[in-house]
Amino acid sequence: MLADRLAQTLARRGIHYGWAMVALTFLVSLASAGALGVLGALLLPVQREFGWETATISGALALRLLLFGLTAPFAAAILQRYGLRRTVAAALSLVILGCGLSIGMRAPWQLWLSWGLLTGLGTGMTALVLGATVANRWFTARRGLVMGILTATNATGQLVFLPLGAWLAQAAGWRVAILPGLAACLLAALLFWLLARDHPAELGLPAYGETAAAPPPRPPAGNPVRTAFATLADAAGTRIFWILFVTFAICGLSTNGLIQTHFIPLCSDFGMAEVEAASVLALIGAFDFVGTVASGWLSDRYDNRKLLFWYYGLRGLSLLFLPSSSFTLFGLSLFAVFYGLDWVATVPPTVKLAGQAFGREKAPLVFGWIFTAHQLGAATAAFGAGLARDSLASYLPAFYLAGLACLLAALLALTARRPQQAAAPAE
Repeated sequence: MLADRLAQTLARRGIHYGWAMVALTFLVSLASAGALGVLGALLLPVQREFGWETATISGALALRLLLFGLTAPFAAAILQRYGLRRTVAAALSLVILGCGLSIGMRAPWQLWLSWGLLTGLGTGMTALVLGATVANRWFTARRGLVMGILTATNATGQLVFLPLGAWLAQAAGWRVAILPGLAACLLAALLFWLLARDHPAELGLPAYGETAAAPPPRPPAGNPVRTAFATLADAAGTRIFWILFVTFAICGLSTNGLIQTHFIPLCSDFGMAEVEAASVLALIGAFDFVGTVASGWLSDRYDNRKLLFWYYGLRGLSLLFLPSSSFTLFGLSLFAVFYGLDWVATVPPTVKLAGQAFGREKAPLVFGWIFTAHQLGAATAAFGAGLARDSLASYLPAFYLAGLACLLAALLALTARRPQQAAAPAE
């Protein structure tokens, strides 16, 4: 009933309820990203307290990133089968449970259970698939812009909370630093449950950009796991799926798996204080929000293949420049600007290409599998960079390899067929 009243109030002001759905999804993404993004600022405090190796802690974070991706395609099927509200409530409950249990951990297996298993499953049940589902169901026009906003929220939320987390960890201990994210997740879960709806037709509305309300499709009656694998089998027969799969794996390799997990310890190796390093990550997050929203706007207007070429190319050059920054505040700020502008600017063009190739209802499921590749790359970087730090006493080889991989992804993106060609029924 609250959603109906809000829809009527917004309609009187000429505002489509789709924008309320964007705001609710924005809050969910920001809360969950903030709760988990702060963990990157806690790697060193946890290591100092327990004496665990870098690979042990980064391994748990790698498990979270891996599950974050492996759960995504099944999450898309679960969203179709059980609806947005129940799926989001279950997902945020797992995030809250995982972060809450970590406050009392004393052994590595508890770290892997809380920061790895529970938070990985919780975030994977929504991830970027939630944003892709909302954008595809509620919007025909402005879909790229909406995806840009929701993507930017997820990535920026992982970074902008880091200075607060680093400061709280130093001032009151790493356990206190976890609490603000838990409170945000509780608030987001409550509001989404009360106000969110699965389809515009439930409120008697057409999707934004359409003139007639279409009846919502019946939820698939089959097993969500079987549905997810059936979608994979269909998509795997197309060339564009594998291009997006490989390039998105490199995207994960060069973003949250590497920078979000290891940037603060990297800067610490070069003498920079943890709070200052976290502030650089927050600066990356601020520029990421601008860059990703702009990317969503651009993806509605320009060739998405060429956009991906520029995004991956500039990101690769930024990573190759990083070791030359001398790790001064000026040098890192310069890196933060160029790297931040395309931190996840790759997502809107990737979602657009998937949507144009596979259709409105099927696209979120396909994107779920593409996102799995992203997190496979992220998990590889999270664990591999930690292992390199322990065995080689340096993070730099991992950063050089990520930069070169981005240049490869830039060239590969240009080989994707145009959307109208990719939309052919068979290849």
